[in-house]
Amino acid sequence: MYSSTRNQTLLKQVTMLLHFLSFYFLPLFLFVLFLFLCFSLITTTPTDHKNLPPPSPRKLPIVGNLHQLGLFPHCSLRSLAQKYGPLMQLHFGSVPVLVVSSAVAAREIMKTHDLTISSRPKTSIATRLIYNSKDVAFSPYGEYWRQVRSICVLHLLSNRRVQSFRNVREEETALMIEQIKHYSSSSSSSLVNLTDMFVTLTNNIVCRVALGRMYGGTKGGRRFKEILGMLGELVGAFNVGDYIPWLAWMNRINDLDAKVESVFKEMDEFLEGVVEEHVDRRQREGSDSVHIGSESKYYFVDLLLQIQQENTAARTIHRDTIKALILVK
Repeated sequence: MYSSTRNQTLLKQVTMLLHFLSFYFLPLFLFVLFLFLCFSLITTTPTDHKNLPPPSPRKLPIVGNLHQLGLFPHCSLRSLAQKYGPLMQLHFGSVPVLVVSSAVAAREIMKTHDLTISSRPKTSIATRLIYNSKDVAFSPYGEYWRQVRSICVLHLLSNRRVQSFRNVREEETALMIEQIKHYSSSSSSSLVNLTDMFVTLTNNIVCRVALGRMYGGTKGGRRFKEILGMLGELVGAFNVGDYIPWLAWMNRINDLDAKVESVFKEMDEFLEGVVEEHVDRRQREGSDSVHIGSESKYYFVDLLLQIQQENTAARTIHRDTIKALILVK
């Protein structure tokens, strides 16, 4: 009897508590739920229709979609584009990447969003090797980029300036043809490495136009050619620190940092020697012998030194800018 009375009392207390909670707290709970739904509707509606990111395959923590590139990234990207469309988003580590796989989409992006994508992605290797990206190819879009582009277009690569070095191109091309004839007519002729010949042709023309003479026949010139090859490889090398910053220490283990520093040091010493050679010659002959407004045949180094001498508030270049512009030419 006592147990039955106790159970009835407990049941009555629970019923009263539930009635109290439903009377006071249920409306409050429903009101909070209503506000949450309204807020979610307001904030998600524009995203659903206007700001949806491009489709993207599932990514893994830390590495993102790097594991999906494989040994042949161009083939992997084509397969992913067939599945996710001409516009898709990948994550290379912590870096979001927009992959465009159709001519129509690429044309629209280049025409409509050209300023947004006008700068190259900043990489630590290119930043170090190209003098903190002071050249026209790697510098970010802005006032500095407009200045160096103006120098290249108006002074270094104008139509008349290019035509003034026509004889250099003709002479070097004729020499290459003669070498091919010599190899082909030789009794002990072997296969002709045209790739190496075309690389040599390009280097000789660029050296004569930019630096004033060829360096291929000297020991230092041959080493500089090797350094240029190493520089091209390093600029295109995969640097894990650019995509997964907290793994940048691996570059000290695989000697990537040491190789970058070694190549930069040798390259900088060579370019510094070239610039100093032209500075000394200008001092002997008089700096007024070069006028940037004329279309006579003057070497790129001399033109850049003259522009540096005439530095104005609207256009200022430094020694590193000169070496960076020489390097990318």
